[in-house]
Amino acid sequence: LYCFGRSGKVAARNSGPISSRLQVPTVKMQGGATPVNVTPTINLADHGLNAQAFRFGSTTMESDKYISVKDTGADGAAQVVVIDMHNGNAVSKRPMKAEATLMNPAENIIALKAVTEGQPGQFVQVFNLDTKAKLGVYQSPENIVFWKWITSRMLALVCEKDVYHWNLEVANSTPEKVFTRAGKLAEAGTQIISYAANSSISWCLLTAISTQDQGKTIDGNMQLYSIEKKQQQFLEGHAGCFGDLKITDDGSVSGLFAFSERKVGTQATKLHVMDIVKAGTGTPFKMAVEVQMPPEAPGDFAVALHLSEKHGVCFMVTKGGFLLVFDVASGAMIARSRVSQDSIFISTYSTLSGGCIFINRKGAVTSVTVNEQGIVGFIMNQLVQLPNRQEIAFNLARRFGLPGADELFQRQFSQYFASGDYKNAAVVAAQCKSGLLRTPQTIQQFKSVQAQPGQSSPILHYFSTLLEYGKLNALESVELLSPVVQQGRRELVEKWLKEDKLECTEELGDVVKPMDGKFALSIYLRASIHNKVIQCFVEQGQIDQIVAYVKRVGYTADYNQLLQGMVASNPEGATNFAKALLEGKDGVPLIDINQVVKVFMDQNKLQETTSILLDALKANRPDQGALQTQLLAMNLQQAPKVAEAILQMNMFTHYDRSYIGQLCEKAGLMQYAMENYTDTSDLKRVMLHAHSMTPEFLINYFSKLPPETALECLHDLMRHNRQNLNVAVQIAIKYHEQIGAMKIVDMFESFASNEGVFYFLGAILSTSTDAEVHFRYIRAASRCGNMQEVERVCRESTCYDPVVVKDFLKEAKLPDPRPLIYVCDLHDHVEELTDYLYKNSLMKYIEVYVVKVNPLKCPQVTGALIDLDCSEDFIKNLLQNVRAACPIEPLVAEVEKRNRLRVLLPWLEARVAEGNQDPHLHNAMAKILIDTNRDPETFLKNNAFYDSATVGKYCEDRDPHLAYTAYKRAWGNCDEALVDVTNRNGLFRLQARYLVERQSPELWELALNAENKYRRSVIDQVVSTALPESSNADEVSATVKAFIGADLPNELIELLEKIVLHKSADFSKNRNLQNLLILTAIKADKSRVMDYINRLDNYDGVEIAKIALGEPYCLFEEAFLIYKKGELNSEAMEVLLTNIDSIERAQEFAARCNESPVWYKLGRAQLEHGQVPEAIDSYLKAEDATDYAEVIRAAKVEENYDELVRYLTMARNKAKDQLIDTELVYSFAKAERLSEMEEFISGTNTANIQTVGDRLYDENNFKAAKSLYQSISNNAKLAATHVQLGEYPQAVEAAKKANNAKTWKEVNIACIKAEQYRCAEIAGMHIIVHADHLDELISQYEASGSFEELIALLDSGLGNERAHIGMFTELAILYAKYKPEKLMDFIKLNTAKLNIPKLIQACERHYHWQEAVFLFTHYDEYDQAANTMMAHSPVAFSHDQFLMVMQKVANMELYYRAVTFYIEENPMQLNALLNTVAAKVDHARVVTQARKAGQLELILPYLKSVQQHNISAVNEAINEIYVEGEQFEELRQSIAEFDNFDQIALAQKLEKHELMEMRRIASFVYQKNKRYKQSIELSKVDRMYKDCMDTACESGNSELAENLLRFFVDNGHKECFAACLYTCYDLMSPDVALELAWRKGLMDFAMPYMIQVVREYTGRVNALDKKTLKKEEEEEKQKSAPNDYVPDYMMPNMMPGGPGGFGQLALTGAPAMMPQQGFGAPQPGMMQQPGMMQQPGMMMTPNRPF
Repeated sequence: LYCFGRSGKVAARNSGPISSRLQVPTVKMQGGATPVNVTPTINLADHGLNAQAFRFGSTTMESDKYISVKDTGADGAAQVVVIDMHNGNAVSKRPMKAEATLMNPAENIIALKAVTEGQPGQFVQVFNLDTKAKLGVYQSPENIVFWKWITSRMLALVCEKDVYHWNLEVANSTPEKVFTRAGKLAEAGTQIISYAANSSISWCLLTAISTQDQGKTIDGNMQLYSIEKKQQQFLEGHAGCFGDLKITDDGSVSGLFAFSERKVGTQATKLHVMDIVKAGTGTPFKMAVEVQMPPEAPGDFAVALHLSEKHGVCFMVTKGGFLLVFDVASGAMIARSRVSQDSIFISTYSTLSGGCIFINRKGAVTSVTVNEQGIVGFIMNQLVQLPNRQEIAFNLARRFGLPGADELFQRQFSQYFASGDYKNAAVVAAQCKSGLLRTPQTIQQFKSVQAQPGQSSPILHYFSTLLEYGKLNALESVELLSPVVQQGRRELVEKWLKEDKLECTEELGDVVKPMDGKFALSIYLRASIHNKVIQCFVEQGQIDQIVAYVKRVGYTADYNQLLQGMVASNPEGATNFAKALLEGKDGVPLIDINQVVKVFMDQNKLQETTSILLDALKANRPDQGALQTQLLAMNLQQAPKVAEAILQMNMFTHYDRSYIGQLCEKAGLMQYAMENYTDTSDLKRVMLHAHSMTPEFLINYFSKLPPETALECLHDLMRHNRQNLNVAVQIAIKYHEQIGAMKIVDMFESFASNEGVFYFLGAILSTSTDAEVHFRYIRAASRCGNMQEVERVCRESTCYDPVVVKDFLKEAKLPDPRPLIYVCDLHDHVEELTDYLYKNSLMKYIEVYVVKVNPLKCPQVTGALIDLDCSEDFIKNLLQNVRAACPIEPLVAEVEKRNRLRVLLPWLEARVAEGNQDPHLHNAMAKILIDTNRDPETFLKNNAFYDSATVGKYCEDRDPHLAYTAYKRAWGNCDEALVDVTNRNGLFRLQARYLVERQSPELWELALNAENKYRRSVIDQVVSTALPESSNADEVSATVKAFIGADLPNELIELLEKIVLHKSADFSKNRNLQNLLILTAIKADKSRVMDYINRLDNYDGVEIAKIALGEPYCLFEEAFLIYKKGELNSEAMEVLLTNIDSIERAQEFAARCNESPVWYKLGRAQLEHGQVPEAIDSYLKAEDATDYAEVIRAAKVEENYDELVRYLTMARNKAKDQLIDTELVYSFAKAERLSEMEEFISGTNTANIQTVGDRLYDENNFKAAKSLYQSISNNAKLAATHVQLGEYPQAVEAAKKANNAKTWKEVNIACIKAEQYRCAEIAGMHIIVHADHLDELISQYEASGSFEELIALLDSGLGNERAHIGMFTELAILYAKYKPEKLMDFIKLNTAKLNIPKLIQACERHYHWQEAVFLFTHYDEYDQAANTMMAHSPVAFSHDQFLMVMQKVANMELYYRAVTFYIEENPMQLNALLNTVAAKVDHARVVTQARKAGQLELILPYLKSVQQHNISAVNEAINEIYVEGEQFEELRQSIAEFDNFDQIALAQKLEKHELMEMRRIASFVYQKNKRYKQSIELSKVDRMYKDCMDTACESGNSELAENLLRFFVDNGHKECFAACLYTCYDLMSPDVALELAWRKGLMDFAMPYMIQVVREYTGRVNALDKKTLKKEEEEEKQKSAPNDYVPDYMMPNMMPGGPGGFGQLALTGAPAMMPQQGFGAPQPGMMQQPGMMQQPGMMMTPNRPF
């Protein structure tokens, strides 16, 4: 039956877990009255940032201003992304290679951290990005593991060992060490996650996390350090912070420290808050409270704590995405909710909002702020589980000014006031930030209370409290200042205004103004009473402040009226005011300038108007043209001097120029008239007054005129007054480029002004290159008689046309011809100049020219004079005057050209006498002597200065002998000419003599050239005459060489025979000539060679023999004869052997000579011909062992070892070489003379026994080799030799002595092949200890099939102290191959000594899966172990082992493969597997696998264990199982506790279920989803009326409730009718219920409901009556009070104990008249009303002081 009663109703509505109902206030943040607001700020992933960057260290956030992300751009380059959250989340990206960045919390300052190559630690730089300034640089010697800005200019650096603070306010500062990391925070596996410091930097907190179970639990540790006390304390927890908060009612701020504590090994969390600064004198604040973490995440922990200094709460942000909010003062939890589905890794406090900001792993940035409008109401109304919620809400409201507690403030104020505690009442009024109690009624209420004797008045307490807590409102300010102003207390007004304790209004300013206008102005300014402000400025004379104020506030006043009033009284101030108004705001004037001009000019203030206009028109804009014209016109008409000064400033360009020009002309300002006129006629008229203008002006003015106008004006200047010539010239000079120089010249010449032309062109001549300009200047200068200037220009200028100037000067016939001389001289018109001077009888100037001006032109002048038939005397005299200055070559050429050389003879003789060595001078002399036949041959032979080529050429046609003489005198320079002239004239004897004397190869080549048709004649003269006459050996040698070079061997032989064989003894014994004769014969006539060799005896036989032996002559016999004649037997033997190739003649020659070298060469030749025994005999006769290597090689080839022994025995005595002894030992062995060999090696020798032994060993001569190895103790090779001889024991003994692996291998291999396993084992024991040779040994044994012996060998070798991992591994592999039954035991015993990867491959190769799994697990290859167990489950799978492996696998896919494996092969153990991996698998995917396999019911225990995570797939799977199993109770519980599934689909499925309980569940689901009507209809069908009523009540819908009530009435369910009225009491309309009951006769069933309704309405009416009665009583009391009471504020002379800051100020009126006895006295149990505290017996006395 349904239970009636309110308690049951409440219990039914609040069904659910007790924790969520009574203890933890879980809040939905999406809407409604919530304590905090959660707002998404920005999603970093939406801005192209990589998801890998959203992690600790890469993303930093120091405040609510900047977020910095170290990211990688699309091009792979490193970049830093900064988000400015105060600038609309503006994103800026900068390329940066630093490994970490940190933005400043307040300014655009970035800190960069990077590693410096080659240096330890890290490098930190700090930059101001706005100013581009570097604030600091620091190279840390340690790695910086964490850093944080603790102030806007202080950076904390947490290094591996120490913590530093870096104060960047100080330039060039370095970090200072604060403290050293200690305790758990000094360990290597600890990660620093946070660092904090309080506002005074006196306390620091370092936070770190660590793990002891591979991340299953995260432990937190903190190090709290006091900088002042140098002490530290270690705490266990994950987060902490500092803050300055109000936690008491006295308004003081406490320095708090908060941290979340969690001991290691527990999940219990505590929040501690304590006052660590302890500034007060009382007990320091301290609070600790248990924190209940969310039930779905009991292991979650805090990543950040934030103390809100603005709202007095503490925010705790957890890693799992939960937000917990606490009241700091009480520790009560205000709210807890999940604010992020992803883990949070960073959070920071927001100073702007007093909340916090955090970032999760997906880059979502979220802001949390306190809901100021709703938090107080939420605490009072929603946190019913907190018994002190009213106190918490009230404390937050009054300490932090939060709205929502007005009713509490009103109630407490009334209580304090009624009890007479006016001080606290005033405090409550001051703390109520909503202003509810700051009303006129409150002021009146305090004013109406009379002060007690000896105490200050309540109104005074009220105002002093308000001033202490803040600022007075407008009414309070007026009420307080009215008596203060009356009493003249300026200092109080000034103090309150400075402290901003008053709300400034116009009324307050009016109250203060009579006392002090400055105070009033200050109030008006703050209240923005613009007209009053301007009025005050005017009254105080601060005219300049008016415009500044108007601009700032944007106020518009009647400035015309202000100006009119100011112009008469203060013209200067009015002027400044007008200027400021015209300057305006942002360039926009505040008044029309025309109005300003009108106001000032109406009062004839021209000076002020001018000043204003000059200032206003300085921008010179086109739209100001009329005002510019007006300004200039006013001053031109009234003050021309001022107008002239204005025009001089050249400020304006847009006025009416024509009009102003007329005014200027009238005022006599001609210059300015000209400047403003543009018409040519006006300009010409004003130009007549040029004498009154300055030349500078005229010159500058012409720059403004067009060229044509300027030229006309110049013409007028010259025409009007010739005195203007100077000005005209200056103008012409300055503007000649624009006007044209020639036009100006023509203008001057039109007035016959040669001076004008002269001065004008003289000024521009240096810059002009115009030939006409230069010519005109020369002409003008000549016409002006300035001959010096004419001469200078003609001499220096290079621009005139010389022909034109020359012609002009010739026509001008100047008295001084020097200009013409200069022109002709410079431009090479000398002949024309000479002609002009000669014909004009200016002979003197001819002499002057050639003597003084240019003597170099004397040859031309002389030639011209000769052409003019000038007398020779004048010419000779002229040349004598010029003397040596005249150039000789051109002079001679000029005169010779005219065939008048004799004229120069005196001058030439004079020059020769002077010692002049000029060739041209002597050439001329020679020519004259030749022509005059004055002993020329003597001159030619003796003179050393003439040019032989020139003179010789001159003589060729006159006298060939003289030509020969001249050419011979050149001695080489004229050889070709000499040959030519002698050839042509048949002078061959002279030529032959010259050739022999000259000794020139080049000249001989020319003369003996085959193409020279005169060659035979020359040769005959040389052979017959020239050479026989010579006794000079060099001449003979040169001649012979020339014949050889000309390839004339026959002629040469003829020549040499004549010299050597038929001449005197001078050259017959000449060695060179004999050599040359023989050599020439060798080349030209070989038949004569043998005769010459026999007849001659002073020649170089060796060299000639070499030539004779060489190609192409091959004269072997002649060479042999030369060597033999010269007793060169060795060379003769060489010829016999090499060239003649006769061994027989060589043997005979050797026997006759019997010399060692000869025998040696013979032996060598015999050796080369293969005659080894004969060669050895020859070598033995020569006793020469030089070729022992070749002899050894040849004897070995022929195997003549006996002869070789003889030779080597001899060689051993001649040469000390190891090869000889070595080959001798080898020869003994090969000749089988072993006894001699042993005797030899036992003695002293240098033989390489090892090499010989190896050769004999390789040749299978093991016996000889064994002897040799024994002699040198080469045990290794000796062992091999024993093996080859089948002596295995001896081989083992030798190997022991050798003791190297290679030897043992050889012995081992041989023993295995010979099946000598005992010896093989001995050798093998020495091999297996070498890992490099182990594989080869195993291969040998396996190849021979000796498996047992191999295993025995390795097994016995494991006990060796040198046993290594390879031995164990290979033995295990052998077990795997041949004895698998021993494999597992061996592996377990020797796991640590095995090469597991190699052994695993062997196990897989031989299908030993169980052993492979064992090895995988011990090698930490859990993934492979799991795969192997599943792939080879029949032999490898073990359930317990598999569970252990699954806990350690790294590949997540293995979990799901394992699930499939268990479903298929081991379904009964599936839940055990799932419980083992539950924390690591995706539960939804597991459900999908099980459903796909059709084994969903099999995993029900696992599903129940993970349902706590409220996953949709899990919930749906469990519900599906419950539905199929018809487990309605479990289904209902599941639906009630876990709502994450498709509820509507389930309801639709269940509503047609055959079980009623299932249909009830469908109804329940519809109800939960607010489908109340559908739920009710379903319950009606099943007659579950209680469910219907609960659903209707839950819906809150009156229509549904009334329909249900009618349903009960219509169907006669009377009891349900009564129960529905109660259950849906709040939804029922009494009229509907009463009507249905009356109509259906159910009044008895409706009577309980009607009684409740009547009781409720009666209570409401009574309450309304009481309220009305109370209001009427108050109105009545007001009517009875006197209406003429006016409080009188006065200053008493004596007033003790007034509030601080007021002095003796009295703010209260006289005490009010007290009521009669009993009236207004408080009744027992009633609250005292305001104004009812009067004492009986006191009379009301107005205007009475106390």
